[in-house]
Amino acid sequence: MGCGRVGSTLALNLEKLGHTVAIIDRDPSSFRRLGAEFNGRRIEGIGFDRRTLTAADIGSAYAFAAVSSGDNSNIIAARVARETFGIEHVVARIYDPGRAEIYQRLGIPTVATVKWTADQVVQRIVPQGARAVHTDASGQVVLVEVPAHLGWVGMPYADLAARTASRIAYITRLGEGTLPKDGMVHQQGDLVHLLVRRDQLHRVEQQLAQDPRGEA
Repeated sequence: MGCGRVGSTLALNLEKLGHTVAIIDRDPSSFRRLGAEFNGRRIEGIGFDRRTLTAADIGSAYAFAAVSSGDNSNIIAARVARETFGIEHVVARIYDPGRAEIYQRLGIPTVATVKWTADQVVQRIVPQGARAVHTDASGQVVLVEVPAHLGWVGMPYADLAARTASRIAYITRLGEGTLPKDGMVHQQGDLVHLLVRRDQLHRVEQQLAQDPRGEA
């Protein structure tokens, strides 16, 4: 939802990655930002209106991003997508940092600024596996940002490290980095940064991509 600078950049980026995209905006002239190369659907309407979302075929969507210029519209649309249509992967752009923190705690990831926003939204709604942040000189140890299955929410980070046989370098929570403390648990929206041997990375990715409660 939203075909401004962020929405148009995001739509084009997702399409380049091979995904099918529908973009909603109440102003049809905003679709000009997409250019002639965009092959997705352009839906004119209000992004939190159920009929508009249905016209965009939200029922078959994997993810929904609310990135219009209005905080209220974005959060309403994100909640409708999640609570009415059952879309698990939802993200909203929120300009007010105080409100963003509240919505993060409610389980709705929030982001801000143009290119950074588009990149971060893609990372949160499209499965991409681990993202390397740093590699040691020998190439044997990597610092990676690894997405975790929702089933890990509520699990102590000490248990997560033990199960994956890795070392937690730091956690990004509500946009701020923090070192793991005794008793700290994984919360929805946390970005986990692990130190892992390169030859163990695939195993760690597989473990974190699964619900730990389903493990034998």
